[in-house]
Amino acid sequence: MLICLFFSVQAMSQSNTFLSQQPPSGAVNIVVSNLEENDGDDYFAEAEKNERRGDLNDAITLFGKAAFEYNSSKKFTQYGSALLRLANVHFLLAHYSEAEQVTLNVALKNYSKIGSKTGQMESYGQLGRIYFAANKLTQSLWFYTQQGILAQQIGNNNAYIDSILGLAQVKTKKKEYTLAARDLNRAELLARSSSLTRFKTQIREARAQIPAKAMAKK
Repeated sequence: MLICLFFSVQAMSQSNTFLSQQPPSGAVNIVVSNLEENDGDDYFAEAEKNERRGDLNDAITLFGKAAFEYNSSKKFTQYGSALLRLANVHFLLAHYSEAEQVTLNVALKNYSKIGSKTGQMESYGQLGRIYFAANKLTQSLWFYTQQGILAQQIGNNNAYIDSILGLAQVKTKKKEYTLAARDLNRAELLARSSSLTRFKTQIREARAQIPAKAMAKK
């Protein structure tokens, strides 16, 4: 029985830092490869349950197993989804380097290889969040911009507004308040015209971070 790590040798050659987080004592950190294709779905579902419960280290293990199974069975769209979820759990644990490596060096490359603009867009958005949290603001701006470009190309208004809000967040942190306020106004206008009410609270909270004087210059 062949014993493998979470991902293919090719993925590991791209980067091995994202697996540096050790699972808790007793957790399984290897994958047996003679499993049926639908085991990827089972691992993914179990990982989601653990993430909802707050068992994040177990979620990392299971999303990793799901990614391995999807890659082995050449389900590359699902493979990318599992990688992004794995990276997001690392992000939740403030493992920004691991989250960056999984997203940038594995998930994004996978989506680029299969020509998935949606997957690339989601990867760009996640990298925007990761770099913002790591206080790498120039990189964050770039990836949020790329997310917005792809969102427009594929007609995804939700993702486009997300990208604008990400840009506003970065500009606020850089104290570019007038520019941030303009982005928020643009996001609000787009959300209203698209009847997307889920952004209302997010926009209101973002505005609260901007001094009133800057808002007056909008």
